[in-house]
Amino acid sequence: MPTTVEFTLTGPAHGRPFALDATYQPTGQPQPVVVFVHGFKGFKDWGHFGLLARFFAEQGFVFIKLNLSHNGVVVGGSGDLEDLEAFGQNNFSLELDDLGQLLDTLHTPGATPLPAGLLDLRRLYLVGHSRGGALVLLKAAEDPRVAAVTTWAAVADLHPRWPAAVLAEWQRTGVHYVPNVRTGQQLPLYYQIAENFYQHRARLDLPALMPNLRQPVLLIHGDQDETVPLAAVQQLQAGQPAAEVFVVPGAGHMFGGAHPWPDSKLPAQAQLIAERTAAFFAARA
Repeated sequence: MPTTVEFTLTGPAHGRPFALDATYQPTGQPQPVVVFVHGFKGFKDWGHFGLLARFFAEQGFVFIKLNLSHNGVVVGGSGDLEDLEAFGQNNFSLELDDLGQLLDTLHTPGATPLPAGLLDLRRLYLVGHSRGGALVLLKAAEDPRVAAVTTWAAVADLHPRWPAAVLAEWQRTGVHYVPNVRTGQQLPLYYQIAENFYQHRARLDLPALMPNLRQPVLLIHGDQDETVPLAAVQQLQAGQPAAEVFVVPGAGHMFGGAHPWPDSKLPAQAQLIAERTAAFFAARA
């Protein structure tokens, strides 16, 4: 049976702790590593993500998932979005830095509670869902330690393309609210997220950086995605023509999942993309 180890990190710049967990089979042998990054309004224990961790562990990977530090989840809290002030103070640079801190930690002997010799970091793979898909592509563009990348329902650009009138009002008031349909919350986005994007555009401009990727890339998308249009895959592949594309017929944004997830088995579409992703990474060995 797979083992799960939980641990926390604290961002050196912002001082906010964030939770992670690693699921693996205790075989005593080095295993390739998959790091999973959730999307906007997401978190590491959403829906069926725990079942995904178990699946990848059973395929011989160490599967690590994290709560990005400003996603609204509190260490030791409810496990759902509850710190809306942190959510509003989130930005793309913070998320990339959180992911980078995790990769640095994995490369530092003894910095995690995982057994020594467990991680085969020559085979370090990233998976991201939705906005997390854009983040893992950006991280791969700036970090050669990443060996391959898979995206699930990824956005093609982080540019905050609000209409000029909305952007002007957002700048005037300092906050723009987006609904969380699942919980009924009104989630704040402070204007700093737009300022951060423009200040760090060279680092965050995914269409400009896609051609720089040297790692193998697999882009997975549902043809019935109600949140991120299928055209996003075409935009991403235009920047990286060597990328593999897998379109899942009938799949929406969450590939059959929901929160909470009541079943002990993965949704069929999530199982399909997990199998395709595991095979893609295994072929890189």
